[in-house]
Amino acid sequence: MVKIFIDPGHGGSDPGATGNGLQEKNITLQIAQRIRDMLTSEYENVSVKMSRTGDQTVSLNERTKAANDWNADFYLSIHINAGGGTGFESYVHPQSPQRTKNLQNTIHDEIMKQVDFRNRGKKQANFHVLRETVMDAMLTENGFIDNSADANKLKKSSFIDNLARGHVNGLAKSLNLKKKSSPPPQDPPKNNPGQLYKVQIGAFRDEENAKQLADRAKKAGFDVYIVKE
Repeated sequence: MVKIFIDPGHGGSDPGATGNGLQEKNITLQIAQRIRDMLTSEYENVSVKMSRTGDQTVSLNERTKAANDWNADFYLSIHINAGGGTGFESYVHPQSPQRTKNLQNTIHDEIMKQVDFRNRGKKQANFHVLRETVMDAMLTENGFIDNSADANKLKKSSFIDNLARGHVNGLAKSLNLKKKSSPPPQDPPKNNPGQLYKVQIGAFRDEENAKQLADRAKKAGFDVYIVKE
């Protein structure tokens, strides 16, 4: 079982970055929820836990402790940038092993295939969630909330889906996740030569009306009988 811990940045009393009518905490949760849903519905032997599933305040220590206590295999922190730039970038810790950097390369590249953000590159930083986690960890900055062009993209559910899909494709590729097999198509029911099928062609309160319809059916070549109920 591959255990993936997804951390939607900020939440509760901490809105994160704001701009263009958006709050970072809401966008990060949307992306994280879509990643979770895609992973659990499409892949075998994968378990997902989130640092928050609603608008809760969760400290950085609580986030990394939850992942460490769960013995997660991978920690993914989702954020939205601010500060006047534009585009997508990802981070791992400067002292990360080469394995983690390889995971970053794969996930970053898969995300860029799905969205038309400017590629700001694969970076390193001494962020708490990257430093205090004991498993491979990566942080993504998904556009700039204070850039109107980026924000307009983040307002579209289809773009959120694309961002999530890029993360999922990267996780699946780098962690060797196996797709769930589709159920085999079922053969249509075969006719049973001994099976008898009955067809009722009328129901009447007046017996005479029933007899008249029965007579017409007989003349058309059908075997007919009347049942009183």
